[in-house]
Amino acid sequence: MSAPGLAPRLAAAQLLHGVLQDGKMLSELVNGKDSPLRDLPPGGKARAQSLASETLRHLEPIDIVLDQFLQKSPPLKVRNALRLAACELLVDGIAPHAAVDAAVRQVRASRKTAHMAGLTNAVARRVAEHGPEIWADLDPQRLPTWIATPVERAFGKDALRGIEAAHAKGAPLDLTLKDKSEAEELAKALDAEVLPTGSLRLHKPAQVSTMQGYDSGDWWVQDASAAIPVTLLGDLSGRRVLDLCAAPGGKTMQLAAGGADVTAVDVSKERLKRVRENLTRTGLTAEIITADAVRWDPAKPFDAILLDAPCSATGTIRRHPDLPFAKSGEMKKLLGLQAKLLARAYGWLKPGGRMVYCTCSLLPAEGEGQMAKFLERHSEAKQIPVTGLPDGWVDSFGGMRLRPDFWGDRGGMDGFYAAVIEKP
Repeated sequence: MSAPGLAPRLAAAQLLHGVLQDGKMLSELVNGKDSPLRDLPPGGKARAQSLASETLRHLEPIDIVLDQFLQKSPPLKVRNALRLAACELLVDGIAPHAAVDAAVRQVRASRKTAHMAGLTNAVARRVAEHGPEIWADLDPQRLPTWIATPVERAFGKDALRGIEAAHAKGAPLDLTLKDKSEAEELAKALDAEVLPTGSLRLHKPAQVSTMQGYDSGDWWVQDASAAIPVTLLGDLSGRRVLDLCAAPGGKTMQLAAGGADVTAVDVSKERLKRVRENLTRTGLTAEIITADAVRWDPAKPFDAILLDAPCSATGTIRRHPDLPFAKSGEMKKLLGLQAKLLARAYGWLKPGGRMVYCTCSLLPAEGEGQMAKFLERHSEAKQIPVTGLPDGWVDSFGGMRLRPDFWGDRGGMDGFYAAVIEKP
């Protein structure tokens, strides 16, 4: 593998700084008006983002390796240059001379760090020579305490270590099909695996917009675990269904593909643009409403409701290695919002209707705990146990609990919680 040009590396360093120093998410940095990627060609943008993501995914073991060869910690810009070089050497397998030279050129590019080019060269060379041996003995990066403590308390130490291992491996690309009967045909065309839940999984990187079936709207990108909550509502053909907090729209399209009359509500006008684009591409329809669900009220009740509530998104760490660094773990406001949305959504449900509450979170407070409190406040509501899933995917109260270490031999899955509520 060859080293990228200097510009993508400098952009990757800026992304690292934005996450580690400023506490921002990569998506915010990449899509913001001052994005360090704005002047790069598509290939350079992809490389910069990939390099920053992989460095964050392995930051702790990378720093352990670097510290073997540093007498004292260098300035952050120099350390980040060395981190990127170490990632290229130890994770990406770039030729040593190319990775070392790229790191030195990066440090020389700034007048404030140019005098440390010699140090950078020496340390990067030692990483190239001795790093792989050290790297082979290191454990995957640990999750921060605000995630690790509740996860270990709820699921045990082995589960925590399994989740950390899944985080280190990253995530394959999953697709949800508009027509499940085409699964075998599309799997063959895309060199994909048909998962037991019906999603397709690609184990090799691919440019989504050039893949067969993209332009014709035969599928959309959606993690396999994220595609399960909609199925818990059962047959929705001809039924009036609310998709609350709908963006980016994967579940909206699932509901529409299932024959439901869908109303999709989200507070973000910008994120709903993507929902509209995907509906157009797939030839599916839904009523799109930009509104704050805390203040919005529908004209009449719904047969079924899907509430994919705002949450810590800790279940998506395989896809978002910046999340453990950019999030603080402050949960009070989120938990309050989830409880409020649950109560309001339940009030919009017809008698005999069903609601699925779900979050892409690993934290029990946002899933099992939130549901227990809801049922205490609404004693007439009935939790319907989830069925049809493998052993270990359903908790003792009947809620679905998925973790990134599940399907470890297949590439894992996003962490998810979902519960089905029926209104009498």
